[in-house]
Amino acid sequence: MLRKQAIMVHDTSLLNRNRITMNAKRNKRVALYVRVSTDHQSVRNQEIELQAVAERHGWTVVTVFKDQGISGAKGRDQRPGFDKLLKAVARREFDMVAAWSVDRLGRSLIDLVGVLQELHAKRVDLYLHQQGIDTTTPSGKAMFQMMGVFAEFERSMVRERVMAGLSRAKAGGARLGRPATVADDAAKVQTIRAARAAGKSIRTIAREQGVGIGTVSRLAG
Repeated sequence: MLRKQAIMVHDTSLLNRNRITMNAKRNKRVALYVRVSTDHQSVRNQEIELQAVAERHGWTVVTVFKDQGISGAKGRDQRPGFDKLLKAVARREFDMVAAWSVDRLGRSLIDLVGVLQELHAKRVDLYLHQQGIDTTTPSGKAMFQMMGVFAEFERSMVRERVMAGLSRAKAGGARLGRPATVADDAAKVQTIRAARAAGKSIRTIAREQGVGIGTVSRLAG
């Protein structure tokens, strides 16, 4: 009898915890982010679909951030809606960000992981409609971790491509580093100084040596 009562208490406690978890999930404050790349498109369809998703889940949409006619390849400083979104994340004004698709947030995996890290630091979740990603779920959390791994892989690949390109350029005879300046040409510097010491004007020396007046003034001074 006591054992049966203990089991019943345990089951009731588990049920209550599940109910609390479900209620917390359903009462989430959600911010929507919508973006289109051209002025000929409209963010309205994205917003309508995300509003419907929020209603099905029982989420409360507290605000909508929009970028109209702005490419996802542009940085945060050129996407005012996205910038406002991340500032609101920093202030934790909501519990979740919902977007139509992963490419609405950024055009590269590295950019996306950067956004995810900002959200994760403030314990703000992410829902991506087209990809079916919800970081409140175990599979969504696993996807977040996998994205971090792939982002590091992408960074490594970029570094390798850059180094390979530099090696090919060097093998082809290209001169790497900053462009050479007049100051790097010891013979020309000596000629300029000698001409100046001989009494020639800065303008004359500049014309004869094919350099700027400021360069002659700097080197001869």
